[in-house]
Amino acid sequence: MRKTNLTQRVLFGLLLILLSIIFYALHYAIFRDSHHILIYLIGDIAFVFIEVLMVTVIIHHLLAEREKRAMLKKLNMVIGAFFSEVGMSLLEHFNGFDSNAERISKHLMVSGEWSPEHFTQMQVVLKRHEYKIDSRTGNLHGLQNLMVSKRAFLLRLLENPNLLEHESFTELLWAVFHLAEELSHRSTVEELPETDYNHLSGDIRRAHRLLVREWLFHMEHLKNNYPYLFSLAVRTNPFDPDASVQVQ
Repeated sequence: MRKTNLTQRVLFGLLLILLSIIFYALHYAIFRDSHHILIYLIGDIAFVFIEVLMVTVIIHHLLAEREKRAMLKKLNMVIGAFFSEVGMSLLEHFNGFDSNAERISKHLMVSGEWSPEHFTQMQVVLKRHEYKIDSRTGNLHGLQNLMVSKRAFLLRLLENPNLLEHESFTELLWAVFHLAEELSHRSTVEELPETDYNHLSGDIRRAHRLLVREWLFHMEHLKNNYPYLFSLAVRTNPFDPDASVQVQ
């Protein structure tokens, strides 16, 4: 198929060149003015380079940037829907499995006073944080119910082609979806073998680490672009034990 398309393009290109030669020959046969032909031919060829610059470099770049901004806007809407539908609930559940939750929670009291440098510094802190997850210490049954009820929603998100442009969020979705698959295939999460609890602890740790990172990115995006949504997100911060949706 590719070879056929290439052959057709080559033949089409040769046809266009042949037509140009025929018409230039016809022009010379009628007017006998090679000087005029060469002036316009060289002028047209010289303009081709400027045309390439304008079309392929400048205009194409502007259109690509515009398309990228539109796609990122749609993608951030999808990420917002994820946190609204399941992400925030997951953070609350995951915190219950992390014996180190208090250590990191005190650093994640996001407020309107945070600067871009503050968000960047916190991403470094998160990379160094050790998540001590034990699937036996939290509400594993509640997490299972949540994951099973949101499995179809997660699957629809994974089918979104725009997510291919956001590798870190896609990685998070796969980690969360894998955890949902693990829990949905177990009829009960009580009195499991130690190997199962250890395996689930590893899956929760992976998803929790990625989720906290993306949550912080999402908070920064809301602060920079949607102050009213950021205000609600601050008042429902899952890392703040004193958080209240009521405006103080």
